[in-house]
Amino acid sequence: MTSFAELGIEEGLLQSIQALGFTQPTPIQEKAIPVLLQGTKDFIGLAQTGTGKTAAFGLPLLQLINKADKFPQALIICPTRELCLQIASDLDKFKSKKANVTVTAVYGGTSISMQIRDLKRGTHVVVATPGRLIDLIERKAINLEQIHYVVLDEADEMLNMGFKDDIEFILKNTPNRQSTWLFSATMPPEIRQVSKRYMDKPFEITVGKVNSGNANIDHQYYATQHHNRYEVLKRIIDFNPGIYGIVFARTKADTQDIAEKLTREGYDIDAIHGDLTQQQRDKVMGLFRDKSVKLLVATDVAARGIDVQGITHVINYELPDDVEVYTHRSGRTGRAGNSGVSVSIVTPKEIYRLRQIERLVNTRVHKMDIPSGKDVCRKQFFHFIDKMLQADISHGEYEAYLPVLREKFAAVEKEEILQRVAALEFDRFLKYYENAADLNMREDSRRGDRGADRRAERSPREGSERKYGGGGNGSYQRLFVNLGTKDGFYKASFLQFILDMSDLKKEVLGRIDMKEMTSWIEIEPSAGKKMIKAIDGKNYRGRKIRMNDAESGGGRRK
Repeated sequence: MTSFAELGIEEGLLQSIQALGFTQPTPIQEKAIPVLLQGTKDFIGLAQTGTGKTAAFGLPLLQLINKADKFPQALIICPTRELCLQIASDLDKFKSKKANVTVTAVYGGTSISMQIRDLKRGTHVVVATPGRLIDLIERKAINLEQIHYVVLDEADEMLNMGFKDDIEFILKNTPNRQSTWLFSATMPPEIRQVSKRYMDKPFEITVGKVNSGNANIDHQYYATQHHNRYEVLKRIIDFNPGIYGIVFARTKADTQDIAEKLTREGYDIDAIHGDLTQQQRDKVMGLFRDKSVKLLVATDVAARGIDVQGITHVINYELPDDVEVYTHRSGRTGRAGNSGVSVSIVTPKEIYRLRQIERLVNTRVHKMDIPSGKDVCRKQFFHFIDKMLQADISHGEYEAYLPVLREKFAAVEKEEILQRVAALEFDRFLKYYENAADLNMREDSRRGDRGADRRAERSPREGSERKYGGGGNGSYQRLFVNLGTKDGFYKASFLQFILDMSDLKKEVLGRIDMKEMTSWIEIEPSAGKKMIKAIDGKNYRGRKIRMNDAESGGGRRK
């Protein structure tokens, strides 16, 4: 196998990565590093999250930097604060044996004046989120004239989040760059357009199949009726007592509702969504990283850029509307060579979308039986026994208590002691699951939906209505809004946006029709006024949103 030294990595960096335990390059590193070390070729790397992309571009950047020139020579742009901090931290570790190279992270949600001071001291590599970087450019606090290398990391996520204009603005303000390196899990048309406009004959590599699932991830689904979703979620959590994972929900209202319910029932869980302040978000993420909180409930937007090691499970409380989003969700687990599980809770109406996901990730999603109450209790019991047998008793003066314990239990049989220990630990579980219902979807309940599923696959309009909820009565109100694909939205992110803004459930929506500058939304009449009140007049990226009844005249389609 090829070594990092054979790829051309210099001695100082080799010592650092060897100290970190890096022995052999991953496929993306093996293919990318020799090209990027040339420093003159534009580059596109398509690979899933967790395949070692940061080292693939980070090691060549650190090697190409001229330490004597104390000004920004390399710029790494990424979608979120969390990823920005993670990349900066990784680069600091990579250069621990390579002295006098400075990395500075700039991102929103914290003091800009302190970041300006850090930049004035001099730096070689800037890791930035788009919004904060543009703020610094407009304040003339950063000079990008001498940037030689620009890295766009998780480019597809940046475009999904509406950063297309920001990225183009940044690229226009780095006129002297020698090369642009773009890394992405997927290659939607918008990224291809950016690459054609700002890159010169890029060298392109693909590691694995684009959009393909990580081989370390086991994709599973549980089929049930809609009203049983929450109970199925609890069964999944209880059946996996060592779980450390993320539960994905569609809206901020859903995340809060799920987290509050589970917290009341004694689970270590918290929620992360767009209403949190940066301080609140940092607190939640800190608890999740140190495993004080074992489960995080998140929307897709709020989870962008979260990079936490050791996640065992990703749970799709509902399937995403855009099947590509499934790839991003599942990619949070099964990283760095570890195995992981991606679980989806689906209703009869969503089975057809599972088949789309299977085609996208080029892997089988396995149907699982929802565990019975007895299965859950058995699993929890054996987990407790294993934990008890592995308990470290070497650091306490337990022997001092043995005489009292022997006296107390002298008349009690060993079997009775074990039963009493089990009763103390499992009384709640046993009572809760004593008469637990079978939540599995029966064959006869599926039969009535098969025709509907087939119609949804055949008819684009019916499929669209099914996709975005809808009551099925055909009597929708149509709303006009002056937002469209030019604002950086695609259907799934637009759906997330309007539901987050209005705190409505997706079931009230019908078809969404998006154009470049405008969109039309079908909504149940009872919810139309609430959505207009929540969204009309608000600002999006400096532009006032206009929303009204499309049939009232202001938004009538021509």
